[in-house]
Amino acid sequence: MSRTLQLAEQLISRPSVTPDDAGCQKILGERLAALGFTLETIESGPTDFRVTNLWAVRRPTNGKPTKTLVFAGHTDVVPTGPLDQWSSHPFTPTHRDGKLYGRGACDMKTSVAAFVTSIEEFLQGEPDPALTLALLLTSDEEGPGVDGTVIVCNALAARGETIDYCIVGEPTSVARCGDMIKNGRRGTMSGKLTVNGVQGHIAYPHLAKNPVHAVAPALAELVAINAAGGWDAQSNPYFQPTSWQISNFHAGTGASNVIPGSAVIDFNFRFSTESTPESLQQRVHAVLDAHGVDYTLTWTVGGLPFLTTPGELVTAVQAAIREETGLDTELSTSGGTSDARFIAKICKQVVECGPVNASIHKIDEHIEVAEIETLKNIYLRTLRGLDAALAQGAR
Repeated sequence: MSRTLQLAEQLISRPSVTPDDAGCQKILGERLAALGFTLETIESGPTDFRVTNLWAVRRPTNGKPTKTLVFAGHTDVVPTGPLDQWSSHPFTPTHRDGKLYGRGACDMKTSVAAFVTSIEEFLQGEPDPALTLALLLTSDEEGPGVDGTVIVCNALAARGETIDYCIVGEPTSVARCGDMIKNGRRGTMSGKLTVNGVQGHIAYPHLAKNPVHAVAPALAELVAINAAGGWDAQSNPYFQPTSWQISNFHAGTGASNVIPGSAVIDFNFRFSTESTPESLQQRVHAVLDAHGVDYTLTWTVGGLPFLTTPGELVTAVQAAIREETGLDTELSTSGGTSDARFIAKICKQVVECGPVNASIHKIDEHIEVAEIETLKNIYLRTLRGLDAALAQGAR
């Protein structure tokens, strides 16, 4: 059994459903401390939702100029769902047909294990590297996300800590480990639109005001903008066009003879770096106002978009994947949000690189055992590549 597989199984056996870390960070911290890392635990959140965050850092002792590489991830997992639907207990690591089963096997305890074992192997060959190495771990990635990575990033920014590179271990691969990495993510912003009307008998429409009828032309215009890909000022080769989608539409009393007094519409934007929350909000308000809709609208920005254009980090990760697997990895910004959105505010070069994501959040979550060492070796090769480049530049 490889050291990475052994550590992954140890972590999977801990029932660390958000926000409970269940001792995962203690296990990891002990191994990092043995490598010379300084550990800092930052707890946050109310007593009934206490989040555990770990910031671990190891700085060079030679006093030469350095850059900081951070491995970032989470030790929490989503709930298991019905236990009787699992083929084996979700917190009992189990092997079947060359796969490791368990909650967190893919998202993302194997990545976290690979972080640590890649660092261990790297330091065996290079005990005094040019790089500053760090890990940022949270138990609140699968939850609200307000007491996790963002808290650590704010603390680092307040004390002037500099991060040059960050690898987030989210499961980004599609068919094989390393075939896709994320060099950015779209932003997310939700709106709750309440359209005001006047309830009345459906046989006397002149005595009522139907909010569904009132908002329909505006919605049709918004749908047309979306269909034409017209939200962004210009296209971006790394992003899909900004998308606007209605998720819920509620109106009426349930009776077939009553005109509703109001309609409530929930919608969401997934937007690229070519748009801002302000530009999208202004556009929606302009359409509603132009159609004379009587409404109130509240906005919630869940995360801003980020983009890491190809540079030192992307090049190093791509080279590591090619050397380890022979694959020319695809750069993508698809999918939902991740904690990288917080890290990108204090680090200009952020990528997400992890295992195949087909089983994440599912019953019988699993990972191919053969790809566990592949993932560890990708991280290890990236470490070696960045450290060699930094050492060469310092000469």
